[in-house]
Order: sequence, then C-alpha cells, then structure tokens
Amino acid sequence: MNAVVTADDERIAVSLKSLVDLAKPAAMLRLRPQHIRASQNGNYLSRFKGRGMAFAETRLYQAGDDVRRMDWRVTARTGKPHSKIFQEERERPLFISVDYRASMNFATRGVFKSVQAAKLAALLAWAALQQGDRIGGQIFTDQGCMELKPRTGKAALLRFFNALVAPKLGDNRDKGLEQALSRLQHHAHPGSRIYIISDFRGLDASAEQHLAQLARHCEVVLIQVYDPLESQLPSTGRYRFTDRLREVIFDSANKQQLEHYHRRFQQRQAHLQRLSNKLKLQWLPCSTQQSPLTVLARGQQ
Repeated sequence: MNAVVTADDERIAVSLKSLVDLAKPAAMLRLRPQHIRASQNGNYLSRFKGRGMAFAETRLYQAGDDVRRMDWRVTARTGKPHSKIFQEERERPLFISVDYRASMNFATRGVFKSVQAAKLAALLAWAALQQGDRIGGQIFTDQGCMELKPRTGKAALLRFFNALVAPKLGDNRDKGLEQALSRLQHHAHPGSRIYIISDFRGLDASAEQHLAQLARHCEVVLIQVYDPLESQLPSTGRYRFTDRLREVIFDSANKQQLEHYHRRFQQRQAHLQRLSNKLKLQWLPCSTQQSPLTVLARGQQ
C-alpha cells in the first residue's frame, strides 16, 4: 500500500511527484547562457576552450592569430597568409550541488531548508532539460557525498530527482561542505555552469579556495537557503533550541544578545556578497518562505 503524503510531510520531506510537477513552472526559466545559437541540442557557443572545436571559416591572417591555426593550403594557393577560425560548440553541462546536511533539516516557517533546496534543484534541472543541456548533480550530507555525471534527456532528469528523494551515498569519507566543493573540482568539467544550493554553514578558508578554483573554469552560482528565524529573532519571548544532543535557551528580552544574533547573520550575508563579487560568482539568497521559482527568475534578470 502506498503511503499518503500529507501537506505536513511535503514541508519536511520532498517527494518525487512534487519535483515532477515543477515541469510547467520551470518553463518560465531561462538559464542565462553566454551565447545562444539555436533552440536545439548543442545550442551554446562557449567562451571556454576545450574539445569540440568546430571549423567555422578561413580568413586573412591578422596580428595575434595563433600560428598553429594557419591554413597552409589556402596560404599556398593564394600567396597570402590565412588563418582557420574555430567555434567551440557543446551541449552545456549543468551541475547542481545540493546540501542535505543536518543544518538543512530545519525550518520555522515555510518548508525545511532541504525541501527548498530540492525544489530549487528540480526547477533548474527542468529548465536545463528544456534547453537541451546535460544534467548532472551532487548531493552531500554529514555522512557522505554522491555525484551524477551530466547526461541528456528525461532519464537523466529522473535519475537526479530520485537521488534528491533518496540519495545513495555509498561508503566514502568525503563529508561536509569543504569536501563536497573539493570533489566538485574533479567532477565538474571546465565550461560547466554550477549551482551550489546550501545554507553555507561551515564555509571556511579551505572551502573558499575550492570555490576560487571552480570559478576559474566554470560559471558558479551560489544559492543560499535560510530560515527567517536565522535572520531575525522575535523581539520578545524565551526560545528553546535543540539538535537532540544539545539544548540552548534564548531570551530575546536581552536586547544586546538579540542585536548580536542579528548582526552575526548580517555579517555572514555581507561575507558571501563580498566573496561572490571577488570571485565573480552570482549569489542568490532564498528564504524557506519564498517561492523558489521567483528567486531563480530574479537571478535571470
């Protein structure tokens, strides 16, 4: 007998049906390519060098042309130096990294951060499918990490969705944000567009170095998922927080403590903004109450 999924369940755990149902709203998204050639497979002309170089034309040699691309036959026939011009054509790989660590299993309003992350990832995957891109992914937790190589078609989409619903981590020692970003350097090929969906807790110097390495060869978008309570505590009341191992009582009547809490969140946001500007990344904050489609659409403006 199939279990009935209630509205409450959908707030704390994502279902395959809810991800599949995002196909229609995802049609509104366009994943900002650098150059669009046509609405078909292989529709991007990449600014990154790599394999898949297609011959475009021969023209007269110009100062600065690579001598290795001289067209010697045309040069010999005309008596004037000519160069071959190439344009790299590829199906654009889209790599979506999703944070499922313990800190993502939290919300006071809206949906769990992990559910919001899964919906954001599903919208991006649907948009990639509709644009003819290859879809790959990474899911990481406190127990391990798994990757799915970029592939085309609905089979790749469903494979990614099934991993979002029930990730199979296997037995590996790579745990946490820093290790996940390190693995991304090996699994995301140059020229890929990478979306990292996380609350970015534990973003230290080592993790930032991995981001810097990724940004050299890929387009990277950071989507930060947070709960409203993480940004601002209510002005009055006593609150009990627990992770089942530790417990903290917070009294918001203490204005100094309340201001310190709010300032720490603002400092984290400012740091992510500065880091994104420095590395030329895109940064999109998304609360657990916001529409994930609205947030992604804002990022395309």
